[in-house]
Amino acid sequence: MDGCINQSYQYFWDMAEYGEIIKDFKAKKYAPIYFLHGEESFFIDNIVAHFETELLDESQKSFNQYILYGKEIDISQIITTARKFPMMGDRQLILVKEAQDIRDWKKDQSIEALHHYLKAPVPSTILVFAYQHKSIDKRSKLAKALAKTTIMMESKKIYDNQIGPWIQDYLIAKSLKMNQKAVMMLSENIGNNLQRLSSEINKLAINMTKGQEIDEQHIQNYVGINRDYNIFELQKSLSFGDFSKAFKIIDYFSLNLSKNPFVLTIAQLFAYFNKILIIHQSSVKEKHQISSLIGVNPYFVGEYLNASKRYSLPIVLRNIELVHDTDLKFKGIKPFASPKEKEAALLKELIFKLMH
Repeated sequence: MDGCINQSYQYFWDMAEYGEIIKDFKAKKYAPIYFLHGEESFFIDNIVAHFETELLDESQKSFNQYILYGKEIDISQIITTARKFPMMGDRQLILVKEAQDIRDWKKDQSIEALHHYLKAPVPSTILVFAYQHKSIDKRSKLAKALAKTTIMMESKKIYDNQIGPWIQDYLIAKSLKMNQKAVMMLSENIGNNLQRLSSEINKLAINMTKGQEIDEQHIQNYVGINRDYNIFELQKSLSFGDFSKAFKIIDYFSLNLSKNPFVLTIAQLFAYFNKILIIHQSSVKEKHQISSLIGVNPYFVGEYLNASKRYSLPIVLRNIELVHDTDLKFKGIKPFASPKEKEAALLKELIFKLMH
């Protein structure tokens, strides 16, 4: 674990949370219990990795580090392990991965036993719950007790307008530079999948020389997003009414469905027209204000302003409905000769209607 996430991520979260946990970890300030939960696994995985790789040295891990998995254990086993004392060391670490799958989360007797441990945890034990892919019910008695007695972090999915800043912060932490078009290619094609975004940036880092700026060609070479045929270029074609280029991109998508999933294309087209709708409904005129409003870099605001002139408010509303209708057709239409044929036909029909 390279500790690549810095405190600047804290502006995404209204908590004591990710940045504070990492800061305290580096200062060797540990709590007896951590409860990490939420839909976004990236931040949870990073905190768990810090504990797993850095808390204990190699000579201590075999005696004092326990990696448990929710499907394989119950709460009583966790508590029994937590009540042990470290061997030949000052502390022991218990990581409960996939904690959402613990068998007896809803059994009163088990929850009561956990409540007792929460009130008086063993000081030499650090217990970390990684409750992933969903949030714990905050209304429950257990959640309220956890909030009072543990370091509790809810890891939420970031919004679309936070993806660009997240990429920039991650690049800074990696001492990397990337031009704005390359950032847009990543954010528009990958979306808010932080695990994949971080993986692709890490891959780029391996292939870059110190001080080199990442551009669109690097994204094409190392990430596999074509610099000319991607969702970003499709949206640009829509903005400027380049029907021929739009159809070429759709043809490319149809031949490369694994890299350009239909559902992702539909979601991004919906987001694109939604941004144009926001521009129509806002009285804001200054580019930086519009940039903040729709969540894109000021460099690209001109394209959206051009699109707002090309597509009137009624047409934008119609296009949003067309995108939604295409999504419904994809989910329920009679089967074509092959899935590829189905997706290609639907996308071509959609693009034609959007631009006419």
